[in-house]
Amino acid sequence: MASNPVVQSIMSGNAPKSARSAAARGLLPLSQSDLLEALVHLSADNDPGIASAAQETLASQQPNELLDVARTDTVAPTVLGYFASLTNAAPELHEAVVTNAATPDEAIALLAQTSSNASLLELITINQQRLIRAPAIMDAVLVNPARTAEAERRAKEVRREFFEKERGARQIAQELRARGNEAAAEFFESAELSTADGELSIDDAWFIAQHIEVSDVEIDDSWLAREYIADLLVESPEKMAANAQAVINAERLEGDVSPERISMIRRIMFMTVKDRVKLAMKGDREARGILVRDSNKIVATGVIHNPRITGQEIESISAMRQISDEVLRLIGNNRAWARSYPIIHNLARNPRTPMATAVQILTRIRSKDLKAISLNRNVSEAVRRQAYRLSEMRGQNS
Repeated sequence: MASNPVVQSIMSGNAPKSARSAAARGLLPLSQSDLLEALVHLSADNDPGIASAAQETLASQQPNELLDVARTDTVAPTVLGYFASLTNAAPELHEAVVTNAATPDEAIALLAQTSSNASLLELITINQQRLIRAPAIMDAVLVNPARTAEAERRAKEVRREFFEKERGARQIAQELRARGNEAAAEFFESAELSTADGELSIDDAWFIAQHIEVSDVEIDDSWLAREYIADLLVESPEKMAANAQAVINAERLEGDVSPERISMIRRIMFMTVKDRVKLAMKGDREARGILVRDSNKIVATGVIHNPRITGQEIESISAMRQISDEVLRLIGNNRAWARSYPIIHNLARNPRTPMATAVQILTRIRSKDLKAISLNRNVSEAVRRQAYRLSEMRGQNS
């Protein structure tokens, strides 16, 4: 409402008839913006004489004066709504209405429905936030025969991105729940789906959901400390491609890799870092086997924090050469896994294991294996020397 006390009195219904009549005829000393706000209000006055006078005064206003008001930040939304209703208004006035943030969504929807100005319809569809907030605007554009191909494309893109996709995701989540796949349904509901490059589409999310087996209640993400934030930054397409190829090459070293497996690796590795971390902590064995090789430390570490990971998987991971040293350090520091001799034996022999972890493990390695490690040229010289010392000490004490 205007700050002018006279206009406030008119708007609140407290102004006497004489004041309302004078305002309706444009006889009060008001600024152009205040006058228009009062006239728009009085054009629907219960007194037919006052309403008629206000309508006539509105019709007598100069187009340039209306345009100046429409371009201000302080213009009343009701005045902007009135401007939108003027079917014969100059194109510049309607453009000012469309670009003014104070314009009510209903007024924009009216313009989208009734305007024959193709350029104006394109201007309306530029404001994506307004289309999302008021879908009626988008619908009005799509049925307006004056719309351009560009206006139609933008409106359809918003509908698909923010409405059809959302409904589709809800339906898929409901279907997964009906099958008893609660964890996969949770993933669908929380995934940031998008049609943009590098982000998760519904098709990819459906594919990934089939590999989700851990529910949110099982997840402990307290390990995602502040120092990992930098690793969650957006990756370039080139880095994603190199990461995917590195995983494929690592699997090929262990044997033949099927085209289906390669396709799955590429689909997973071209997800955002955030989605890969989520899949690492919630995914099944097949997903874990791919993501533990991720070059991004935080993704690979997420696999180790997956509550469904098995000792057999850890034993296999502990022997991997193309893997983050942080993963191997975490395995070595885990008391449960460190009780498994095959696991610590693999860590001791793995050249990727951090030296401090490997040296700490050596004291639990059997004498025969210690001697073999002391001769193993694949491990670091420091680890070999320590293995040799321990082996010699045991030989002297036997």
